[in-house]
Amino acid sequence: MAKEQNLDLVEISPNADPPVCKVIDYSKFKYEQKKKQKEIKAKAQKTVIKEIRFGPNTDDHDFNFKLNHAIKFLKDGAKVKAYVHFYGRTIVFKDRGEILLLKFAQALEEFGKVEQLPKMEGKRMILFVAPKQVKK
Repeated sequence: MAKEQNLDLVEISPNADPPVCKVIDYSKFKYEQKKKQKEIKAKAQKTVIKEIRFGPNTDDHDFNFKLNHAIKFLKDGAKVKAYVHFYGRTIVFKDRGEILLLKFAQALEEFGKVEQLPKMEGKRMILFVAPKQVKK
């Protein structure tokens, strides 16, 4: 039948019982599948991570300035990675860094939720905040 119509016999579902085949133009079939895959990929949501860096002795003004940036990032739907970078001898102020990050997380409570509490990784103490999902 396929040869009479100058088309191809394409196996659609080989695992079905019995296997499903269609008489169609194979190149058109491949094109349609590629198009569907592209559409699915385009609809997939890409996660953006924005970083905000603090020092262990960050003052209130700088803290508020960076907090406003984090709020803007969360409203735009990006995740925020806030970290305190300990350089030189400031590593002895780990408690200050943790207090700073917890204060930061508390200030962002209404805009996002904490994914990971402050944790030391090398010379950095890192905190992740994800945007809150808007209920539709």
